[in-house]
Amino acid sequence: MTSKENLLKTLNHEEPDRLVVDFGATPVTGIHVLLVEKLRAHFGLERRPLKVIEPYQMLGEVDIELQEAMGVDVIGVSPPSDMFGNRLEGWKEYRTSWGQEVLVPGSFTVKIDENGDTVLYPQGDASVDPSAKMPSAAYFFDAIKRQGAIDDSKLNPEDNLEEFSLMSDSDVAYWKESTGKVAGIGLGLVANFGGTAVGDIALVPGMSLKNPKGIRDVADWYMSTLMRSDYLHQVFEKQTDIALENLALAKEATGDSVDVVFICGTDFGTQDSSFCSTEAYDELYAPYYKKLNNWIHENTRWKTFKHSCGAVEPFMEHFIESGFDIINPVQVNAAGMDPKLLKEKYGKRLTFWGGGADTQKVLPFGTPEEVRVHVLK
Repeated sequence: MTSKENLLKTLNHEEPDRLVVDFGATPVTGIHVLLVEKLRAHFGLERRPLKVIEPYQMLGEVDIELQEAMGVDVIGVSPPSDMFGNRLEGWKEYRTSWGQEVLVPGSFTVKIDENGDTVLYPQGDASVDPSAKMPSAAYFFDAIKRQGAIDDSKLNPEDNLEEFSLMSDSDVAYWKESTGKVAGIGLGLVANFGGTAVGDIALVPGMSLKNPKGIRDVADWYMSTLMRSDYLHQVFEKQTDIALENLALAKEATGDSVDVVFICGTDFGTQDSSFCSTEAYDELYAPYYKKLNNWIHENTRWKTFKHSCGAVEPFMEHFIESGFDIINPVQVNAAGMDPKLLKEKYGKRLTFWGGGADTQKVLPFGTPEEVRVHVLK
């Protein structure tokens, strides 16, 4: 069977010919650009500057050439702009702080600050405050807090909706063209249309906005889930309405070419606990996930993909009730996340997307043989 057929069998809980493999199709299954360079060298592929397709995590492009070498079965299509508002075009060379020559979008603009750290500007506009920083010894960016003191009497939900808007005609044309290019190559297709990530903490700081308003500090946002839940409901309700209109436009543009749609990367788990209770999830998040997932299942053949790191076993039934088909990853070193038990308990209703390898202890600190044995297991 083709890679696409194997993916569809897996998603429908049927036995595929082989294990389906994804590297690089989504923002949460990508590979750092330095590792992409090393992988290309390992497989004897041409050495050249590689595109950084997601600068926040400095993810490198896993192109068709590398996909074939690695036996990858899935390809992804992402929005035309990155998380900092840079259009993914006009690629130019850039030398990273670790000395790698890469390609970045034409409007990608950074400076070195007084501490030797790299700061990055939203939409390439160096006349406003930077929205992210990469410490000199780091390999990816962190959001910079740009929120002032919160005045509850002046909070306006529209301020936290600035980055959510209806697709333009050019956006629709982009999705039609970009999915059309890869629809017939025999790979499974994952689309990240954007705008559906209700409460994703990585997006809260508004790193693509020049002057973000509203609640944009991570700590304030988490506290607001308890202190300002009415406000967040208003934000989520409007965001979901916009997302549903965009999903209809995306469906019209892409037809039946898409197999999976990336919904969100909103994390609910910590290493041994969670950011909120399952009751809080049901009250604040689930209603909007259900609206999105229900529309998708009623109007398309897409499967819906949710990312959440950490100890989220208690949330699995709630994810299922919310309509999610796919959960990523399986963080085996977090509490309660035994892959065998997860498969036995939820495997007929959820597809687990993302290897269960221990990336915090075994991968960085184990010997090559220990890593090999662990990954195969």
